[in-house]
Amino acid sequence: MKNLVLILIIPLFFLVGCSGGNGGKNEKNVYAIIPAPLSLSEMPGKFSFREKSTIVLSPMNESTRFSADFLASLVKNATGYELQIKEGTKAPNGSILMAVDTSVKNPEGYTLTVSKGKIVVKAGSPAGMFYAVQTIRQLMPPEVEKPFSGQPVNLSVPCCEIKDEPRFVYRGMHLDVGRHMFPVETIKRYIDLLAMHKFNYFHWHLTEDQGWRIEIKKYPRLTEVGAFRKETIVGHAGRKPQVFDGGFYTQDEVREIVKYAASKFITVIPEIEMPGHSLAALASYPELSCTGGPFEVGTKWGIFEDVYCAGKEETFKFLEDVLSEVIELFPSKYIHIGGDECPKTRWKKCPLCQKRIREEGLKDENELQSYFIRRIEKFLVSKGRKLIGWDEILEGGLAPEATVMSWRGVAGGIEAAKQNHDVIMTPTRYFYLDYYQTEPDNEPLAIGGYVPLETVYSFDPRFEELTEEQHKHILGVQGNVWTEYISTPEHLEYMACPRMFAISEVAWTPASKKDFEDFLARFGV
Repeated sequence: MKNLVLILIIPLFFLVGCSGGNGGKNEKNVYAIIPAPLSLSEMPGKFSFREKSTIVLSPMNESTRFSADFLASLVKNATGYELQIKEGTKAPNGSILMAVDTSVKNPEGYTLTVSKGKIVVKAGSPAGMFYAVQTIRQLMPPEVEKPFSGQPVNLSVPCCEIKDEPRFVYRGMHLDVGRHMFPVETIKRYIDLLAMHKFNYFHWHLTEDQGWRIEIKKYPRLTEVGAFRKETIVGHAGRKPQVFDGGFYTQDEVREIVKYAASKFITVIPEIEMPGHSLAALASYPELSCTGGPFEVGTKWGIFEDVYCAGKEETFKFLEDVLSEVIELFPSKYIHIGGDECPKTRWKKCPLCQKRIREEGLKDENELQSYFIRRIEKFLVSKGRKLIGWDEILEGGLAPEATVMSWRGVAGGIEAAKQNHDVIMTPTRYFYLDYYQTEPDNEPLAIGGYVPLETVYSFDPRFEELTEEQHKHILGVQGNVWTEYISTPEHLEYMACPRMFAISEVAWTPASKKDFEDFLARFGV
């Protein structure tokens, strides 16, 4: 059963939403778009691509070419047609006009008009243009995702008028590669899924107790030592260790992924964990700990008491050096520093940490963590970046400009918004996609918990405790995929989908337009 589910689910990802039909004269048009648009007016008939169809761009530049090239690649994949792309403001019959138009006020918004004669896209920015192309893609028949076989294909789009824009400015998905690493091609495929469903942020969790996954030139032992663990516990019982070689992404690979994501209007946010979840780094450089080690890269899941020493200046020098290289690789305005699940056991017994508490006039170890986060934030701000952390960064006092990811429920996010801090909602009971999505007996192994599709879809980040002004600090939502029990690309996609699609609708579609039964119908369940 488990293997069969995994085999069947793989082709589903690129076909979901692509149900425009094969162009039969009496066939009813289908509008299976996920996430659901702001408004859609159905019209009879279809636009059909032809060999001489042209894509007309206004203006033509690198950013708008991303969308035109993507649409042309879809058509070529299905039909073999090489569509011409040219600059202009008018499109002849049988062609597609794609224009950036200042009348579209939301920069990520667009209007899409499909008639029998042409397709017209007007977008608030190149990003909005790209999202319009994703909508066109989902309106096409499933054949658009299948390589051209040499046989004629009627590639069509049902006629309609769509006005669309996102509900939230932050629409994210996360992936942990610290517990299990995935190849570059898998990361790109994951990004493809995000792009198809109009996500605009990819949160890449790169360091953990069990593995350091990003090359840092100044500290080579982070990948020489920290990227590899001697074994991995298999199953919940933990009785079947197996050898695991580990791995890491070179800086060239990181640049490749960042560039690939940018071509799909997705910003990659790196996460470098601190002060906890740092055992792989401490195994590489034990002098950054309170005790001096020795340590080994974590072979079990959970929380480890050995964390970065907050009393040593060398710790902050190391982290600033690491973050300097990270900043060079990632143009994202946000840098995620974790900040979660940091035991204070070592700090309580460390003379240097206790000295720091006294000298800085701090009350306790919670305020020491706040000092740690504030100091890192000050460095990031000096580099023109913004800090994001999990909701534990509220403990001991929040850093001045920090953005909070609320994962232990919604309370942390609500409190942060009340303090006029920006918030991204990612509560475990709704958006942790490493939890089971149906009865465990019929599922691949997961960490535990139960988050079915309907629960994911039901989340609405509106809270009675917040004023309208405070609600403006809720930037959006994010789904998280932690990989303690996810080690293959197939398992990863199975756990992420279709719940990822439900999150896209929470993030994009107005609450008044959401309808779970309609979502299932569009999804094709």
